[in-house]
Amino acid sequence: MTESTTEPARQDLHHPHPPTLTTEVSFPQDRGCPYHPPTAYAPLRETAPLGRITLFDGTWAHVVTGHALARRLLADPRLSSDRTRADFPATTERLAKTRARRVALLGVDDPEHNAQRRLLIPSFSVKRIAALRPRIQETVDRLLDAMERQGPPAELVGAFALPVPSMVICSLLGVPYADHEFFEERSRRLLRGPAAADVEQARVELEGYLGDLIDRKRRQPGDGLLDELIHRDGPDGPPDRDQLIAYAVILLIAGHETTANMISLGTFTLLRHPGQLAALRSGETTTAVVVEELLRYLSIADGLLRVANEDMEVEGRTIRAGEGVVFSTSLINRDEGAFPGADALDWDRSARHHLAFGFGIHQCLGQNLARAELDIALRTLFGRLPGLRLAAPAEEIPFKPGDTIQGMLELPVAW
Repeated sequence: MTESTTEPARQDLHHPHPPTLTTEVSFPQDRGCPYHPPTAYAPLRETAPLGRITLFDGTWAHVVTGHALARRLLADPRLSSDRTRADFPATTERLAKTRARRVALLGVDDPEHNAQRRLLIPSFSVKRIAALRPRIQETVDRLLDAMERQGPPAELVGAFALPVPSMVICSLLGVPYADHEFFEERSRRLLRGPAAADVEQARVELEGYLGDLIDRKRRQPGDGLLDELIHRDGPDGPPDRDQLIAYAVILLIAGHETTANMISLGTFTLLRHPGQLAALRSGETTTAVVVEELLRYLSIADGLLRVANEDMEVEGRTIRAGEGVVFSTSLINRDEGAFPGADALDWDRSARHHLAFGFGIHQCLGQNLARAELDIALRTLFGRLPGLRLAAPAEEIPFKPGDTIQGMLELPVAW
């Protein structure tokens, strides 16, 4: 099943025709339509699988847009994820000015990365996440109960898309959900700024909050993941306070921001594709298939960053030591060689090999949790509200700029 033909003929709600080919494209850019890559990225598809982009400060970087090449390079130890390096590429000013800050898991290389991942991975196993499904379902049902009691219209981001993963990650980590407004606001500032000072202040406040929480848990243990980590042995024994804070920051932010955006943008996309939505509602396709195709199609975390440790010969050109490499997942997941008819939303394709969660040693630790939340949230939302529809013209509904995780700023709906 392919993309509905009933979409209004509005230029920025269609995949655009490629502009004149140029050798460099600025990155990142805003999307014209929330579920398609930016119009100006079209020349990069012509130069696939490897091109060149200009970053915010005028420096340039290599950009990977081919699926097979991305899988190969994301697994190549000659590319570093160490964000503290002076030559690590920065796609925004706020990233450049906070480069010295170490980021657990995402911003470290082996062997340190391997030690961190081994410590955390038991908590995100398929079995552990399967055991969480009843709790996720209960959370989803409770939020939809509240929406139905209030009645339409509703703003779905605040009423559903954000609270679902926030409640789940709080429960998993052992963070009081009563504090959700505090950490959600700090998470937003960490990811979107607007300025480097906002990012740094938000990080200081969030780290202070989590440090105090960890200190309380040492005195009075609970049953969350943070409580487990306090006593879980790694290669050098249990993690110290600073390590625990670093893990808590990345898990708390990643655990709700990405899934919240997938729920909101996934819902918007389904409502814009009535034929595909009908197949989901009728049971013609499964939510699991829908989730994988939406992950591919939306590619909300666009721009995985690396820097070369040494000279590398790639696709007939040399990536020299110290040069930046950016992986554009929105284009990688639209590679026609891997996904024929890639610009169509198609439940009949096999999309499981998408790179929405990355690839290699840094592949997303929480992907099992994200899949479970998306499966339950979307299936229950459209099952309980069969008349769900947009409550405002699609072109008037605001979505996020291109320099952060993609998603809807708000989503007015009725039923």
